[in-house]
Amino acid sequence: MVVALLVLLTGQAQRLQDVPPQDRAAIQAVIMSQIEAFKKDDAVRAFSFASPGIRQVFQTPERFIEMVKTGYAQIYRPLKVEFGPASRSTGALQQVRQVVNLVGLDGKKAVAYYLMERQPDGSWKIGGVQLELLVDDQSI
Repeated sequence: MVVALLVLLTGQAQRLQDVPPQDRAAIQAVIMSQIEAFKKDDAVRAFSFASPGIRQVFQTPERFIEMVKTGYAQIYRPLKVEFGPASRSTGALQQVRQVVNLVGLDGKKAVAYYLMERQPDGSWKIGGVQLELLVDDQSI
């Protein structure tokens, strides 16, 4: 049992180290740039950080920012943003999952799981976000 747990933890550590520092920095810069655009209600700029698939779904910056306002308050107006681990997917696409810990204006804590997609030009775009609201006694 201890050996299996150690193997599991070692595999997790290797997976987390699989994202090179330059990619982590670029990914975090994209996420922060989008959050800054949300803070300024700059729908066009915020939409520019979304992957082609997300842009196709929402069609316009206005629809996109309205969805974020209503469903992702901690991302739309965070008081606090902290980056957690990043891990590379094992699929054929070049994707990274970046964990982001957030506190919203309402003081509610959340963890956002950003799916980042490398584009053909080498840049990173946001391919999706899953937001998990935390109960009061959970810390970020």
